[in-house]
Amino acid sequence: MTVDPRRSSPTTAPVRIAEADGHHAVLAFSGDLDAPALRALEEILLDHRLREPTAWTLDMTGLHHIDLACAYALLRAVTETPEREIAITVRGARPAVHRTLRHAGVDTVATFVH
Repeated sequence: MTVDPRRSSPTTAPVRIAEADGHHAVLAFSGDLDAPALRALEEILLDHRLREPTAWTLDMTGLHHIDLACAYALLRAVTETPEREIAITVRGARPAVHRTLRHAGVDTVATFVH
């Protein structure tokens, strides 16, 4: 069996909270964010450190691939809390990642920067 080095290992989460305070949070993405990583993504998005910030930066400079299920999970995380608005900035998304996020509708709630 050949192992694809680009694939995330079960022990390495493809997303982590790089920083978070009461106003701003930075989520750093790396590798591949796909079906095997969906549970880890959803757990991170429920982390108590993300409850207060009203601005999130999704740093996707290290992300090679995201599937639609994970893109929808990101969209749900920011739209299912109507009592507070979260300003989302997506930074460094590769063209394929940007395309998948756009297909999921993330572009309707986020600003994309390079």
